[in-house]
Amino acid sequence: MDQIIVKGGGPLHGEIPIVGAKNACLTLMPLTLLSDQPLTLTNTPRLSDIRTMTQLLQSLGAEVVSLQDGQVLAMSSHDLTSQTADYDIVRKMRASILVLGPLLARYGQGVVSLPGGCAIGARPVDLHLKAFEAMGAELDLRDGYISAKAPLGGLRGAVVDFPIVSVGATENALMAAALAKGTTVLKNAAREPEIVDLAVCLRRMGAQIEGEGTSTITIQGVDNLGGATHAVVTDRIELGTYMLAPAICGGEVECLGGRIDLVASFCEKLDEAGVHVEETARGLKVSRKNGRVRAVDVVTEPFPGFPTDLQAQMMALMCTAEGTSVLEERIFENRFMHAPELARMGANIEVHGGTAKVTGVEKLRGAPVMATDLRASVSLILAGLAAEGETVVSRVYHLDRGYEKVVRKLRGVGAQIERIKEPAQDD
Repeated sequence: MDQIIVKGGGPLHGEIPIVGAKNACLTLMPLTLLSDQPLTLTNTPRLSDIRTMTQLLQSLGAEVVSLQDGQVLAMSSHDLTSQTADYDIVRKMRASILVLGPLLARYGQGVVSLPGGCAIGARPVDLHLKAFEAMGAELDLRDGYISAKAPLGGLRGAVVDFPIVSVGATENALMAAALAKGTTVLKNAAREPEIVDLAVCLRRMGAQIEGEGTSTITIQGVDNLGGATHAVVTDRIELGTYMLAPAICGGEVECLGGRIDLVASFCEKLDEAGVHVEETARGLKVSRKNGRVRAVDVVTEPFPGFPTDLQAQMMALMCTAEGTSVLEERIFENRFMHAPELARMGANIEVHGGTAKVTGVEKLRGAPVMATDLRASVSLILAGLAAEGETVVSRVYHLDRGYEKVVRKLRGVGAQIERIKEPAQDD
């Protein structure tokens, strides 16, 4: 396994390009299953999760070709050979469940292994299945697989009222409803930018959708969908992560392609903390002058609230803030696994259930730490940028699932960071 070595240093200066959103791209890729016409995605991130979804689609018989050094994906599903998503691929990534809605809608059946992914809570798929059942699907859960069959004549439009907001369930239901007979109304739907991006691409393929970005989405099913070319929306989580680099270290960094509307609630917290964010013609410029930031409280919520996927990184900032902050995690349980690792670096953190109390310290100290999930891994890197001495982050394979060229991007703004092979262990 690789390790990342970070040496705390001075302020950061320069530019960091922000790529297309991983979570948006993983949702857009299964759209190819809804049509026999080509679908081309541009501004695609080059990540291991994208490669996993590529493998999954290819295992079903879809053609997926990576162009322009991975920044463009050309796909076609004119002749699928299977409607079964096997465990060996699905276990690697939770987003694999998103092929079930398109398979069910276009082919009338689909079999998908129960998904895997980061160990940050149970995250059951019951809301996905309830949506399909409302559209008339028959479901059978057996031997770790979900087997779904549409009624004779295909899925039917329905009113789906989600008991809690679920991004994945909204996405899956939206894709399935695009080819269902009649009108589907999704209530208490997720409002994330990735949902809006999905609806925009579906409309380009010929779907009839209204209300994306609000809590009620209405879909009028059509008989078939065509092809399209679509640019993946900017990754708001990568954006927020790199905005925190100068906030933690000081300096000024411009995040190219950044947009305030994607991270508005996050920017409000940065402003409270004393970090300056400015819109530019090319993106967002973030700067912090000398002195410690102020402690702020954070509660993770569905969009447009503070993103759960930025909670770990925000905790890294709060570790050296002036005062005490409280971070409350309301989206996923078991998502403070980075706290003990930050404590190894001298952070003062108390975790009680879904709440973490962080009392800022003057300085963090470099230490060997271990990444536990995708966002935790990058939070430890951010903490290392501001720590005295050397921080060695192990198990960084998590990082490759969601961040492209982290070392190159941070080194480009002056960070002392490198990636090495982990030394072999003696027996």
